[in-house]
Amino acid sequence: MILKTTDLTSLKVFKRGKVRDVYEVDDKLLIVATDRISAFDVVLPTPVPYKGELLNQLSLFWFDYFKDTIDNHIVTSNFDEYPESIKKYGDVIKYRSVLVKKAKPLPVECIVRGYISGSGWKEYQKTGSVCGIGLPSGLKESDRLPEPVFTPSTKAEMGEHDENISFEKMTDIIGKEMAERLKELSLNIYIKARDYAETKGIIIADTKFEFGLYEGKIILIDEILTPDSSRFWPKNTYTPGKSQVSLDKQYIRDYLVSLEWEKKEVIPELPFDVVRNTFLKYKEAYEVLTGKKFRVEDIKQ
Repeated sequence: MILKTTDLTSLKVFKRGKVRDVYEVDDKLLIVATDRISAFDVVLPTPVPYKGELLNQLSLFWFDYFKDTIDNHIVTSNFDEYPESIKKYGDVIKYRSVLVKKAKPLPVECIVRGYISGSGWKEYQKTGSVCGIGLPSGLKESDRLPEPVFTPSTKAEMGEHDENISFEKMTDIIGKEMAERLKELSLNIYIKARDYAETKGIIIADTKFEFGLYEGKIILIDEILTPDSSRFWPKNTYTPGKSQVSLDKQYIRDYLVSLEWEKKEVIPELPFDVVRNTFLKYKEAYEVLTGKKFRVEDIKQ
C-alpha cells in the first residue's frame, strides 16, 4: 500500500509536515508517517512505498532504546490501545502511526556530526569550520572527526530552508541553560547510538534530533535516527576522501543533483528503479539496526 496523504475525516488536522500528517485526538496527537519523501526541503511528487512504516518502526525502536536516557513523546503505538474514535482507520494507519503527548516543540533542530559530510563538508572547504566550530586542517570528505560536534539549525516551515546557526545564535533563540542541555543530550544520544550501530556494521555519520517541552520537561519528539534524519553508511564500504555508499536519503539527493533539477520549474517524478532502491536502502537500515525482518519483502513494478 502506498500512502501519499491521509484523510481521516472525523479527526481535526493539527499539522501536515513534509512526511507526517498530525491529528488531534482529545489531549493527544496522532502522528501518521506517510510515504512522502522530501529532498532539499521540497516534497517530491513520487512517494516511496512502505517508507512511512519503516520510519515509524525504526523510530519506535530507538525511542525504546533510549527510554532510560530521556523521556519521549510516545503514549502508545499499540493499535489495540488506540481510542475507538480512530480504530476505524486501522487499514491506513496501523503500522505507520503513533499516539503522542502534545508537547511544545523547541524552535531549533539539534544536529550532531561525527563525520564531515554534506553541508558540513561544503562549509569546511570554505571556512575550515562548521557552524563557527573550528576543525582540524587537512580533513578529507567523510573523515571521522576527532570528537562529535553539535551544529544546530533553525527549524524552517515547509517550503523554506533550514539554516545552520552557531551555538551562540541558538542561545539567543532558546536561552543559555536550555541550549546547553540540548547540546549535552544530543551528543550523549548520538555517541550511544553511534557505538551501538557500529556493532551492527553501520556508521552513523550525522543525525538530527528534535526536542519539545511537556509539563516543564525536555522530551524527544518527532522521529529519531532514521534514514530521513541521519546519514547511515555501511562500515564495509567506508572509504574516506569521497562521498559514501549510503542507506539513507542521500541516494535521492544524489539522483536529483545528477538531473540539475533545481534549474527546472517542475520537480521531476522519480523513476521506478530509484524508488525501489530507496525502499531497499531504508529496509536494510531498519533490519540491520533492529535485528528484525520487515514484513514486506520487496516492491514490484
